[in-house]
Amino acid sequence: MQKYLIENNSDNLILFFSGWGCDEYEFEHLKSTSDVLILYNYSDLDLNFDFSKYINYNLIAFSAGVFVASVINFDFKINKKIAVDGNPYLFDEYFGLSASMQEYLYGLTEDNCDEFTRNYLVKTDEEYKKFHPSKRTIESCRNEFDCLKKIYLNNKQNINDIYDFALIGDSDAIFNISAQKEFYGSRLNVIENARHNLFFRINSYDELFDMTKKMF
Repeated sequence: MQKYLIENNSDNLILFFSGWGCDEYEFEHLKSTSDVLILYNYSDLDLNFDFSKYINYNLIAFSAGVFVASVINFDFKINKKIAVDGNPYLFDEYFGLSASMQEYLYGLTEDNCDEFTRNYLVKTDEEYKKFHPSKRTIESCRNEFDCLKKIYLNNKQNINDIYDFALIGDSDAIFNISAQKEFYGSRLNVIENARHNLFFRINSYDELFDMTKKMF
């Protein structure tokens, strides 16, 4: 996997496992007082990074990143772990991506990516104006999809439901919302009038943690 560190001279680190096809540019509008390690392009599970300078750790996982983070063996305590619009069982027909959704995502091209953004990722014109598409190529995204499927098959038995909280948009058409309610139970907060990508409704990573506080 690739890594991008945002340094804010903090002792606190947010590990952000982003989604399939993402890169650091897609989330450059998000602020934080913590350092943020953005992880993306999951061609492998290599998390080679020096975590020793940090004292406190929090984790946010988005979409495909929800699966990836669930099979990582962390050797430090993570305070809060949030799943956003995703499920650890990424390629499960019910809890994860259906076969038809997998086929659709794999078939995306430069010609229909904008349509995908409008119909699946963002809900409003305001969110669309804020949207920063990743700078990765379609070929890179397809290669990552193939790698994710192989990693899933090789690590399905190692999946752990590690999440304290989960968020999903009420209009998410990529994952089955009823299945997420069943899987996460009381840990799930359904965000009104939202599609798959919640990150263009907020300005900071801290706002995601605030969303979980409103659950209790």
